[in-house]
Amino acid sequence: MTEARKNRIQEVLDKRQNDITIVLENIFDPHNIAAVLRTCDAVGIMEIFVLNTMKPNHGSYENRRSSSAAKWMMVHHFSDPTECFTAVKKKYKKIYSTHMSEASKSMYSLDMTEPIALVFGNERQGLTRASLNFCDGNFIIPQVGMIQSLNISVACAVTLYEAFRQKNNLNHYHEPKLNNDETNSLLNFWNIESDDQ
Repeated sequence: MTEARKNRIQEVLDKRQNDITIVLENIFDPHNIAAVLRTCDAVGIMEIFVLNTMKPNHGSYENRRSSSAAKWMMVHHFSDPTECFTAVKKKYKKIYSTHMSEASKSMYSLDMTEPIALVFGNERQGLTRASLNFCDGNFIIPQVGMIQSLNISVACAVTLYEAFRQKNNLNHYHEPKLNNDETNSLLNFWNIESDDQ
């Protein structure tokens, strides 16, 4: 491995965030998942959770769809909501869903600097009641047009860059956040020996 490659890997590790994740429920179009992976990688997310209760798991996501982001992102697959959200709650303090209701908050009112999981639902039906029951609250992306929804990958990107803004303002990207176990876990997932990077 070249010195430039080692430095690049270290730079990415130093920016990875261990306190924010995405949960995707019943996303049918693998292109949407691939686009979400690209955005997650761009803002330093290290893992996402994919919950499928309506169809078999997508499995791997082709590199041509995700521009190789799938290689750098740990994707945890679940078919049972309880198992999925139990795993999420072990690491993330709050869970918020994109769901329109009278109690929904604006995305801009969320504190995305605390350990948080953001949940996005199916392209047509949104989130199931089973998943909503695990959430601490709902949020919406403010819109003033006739159509009150965005494509799932666009909605995720808009939300994550608000999270990036908030976290960057509090210097979350200025110092490494991963502990040794998290660092080694990522390196193993990337098939990189810790002594090589």
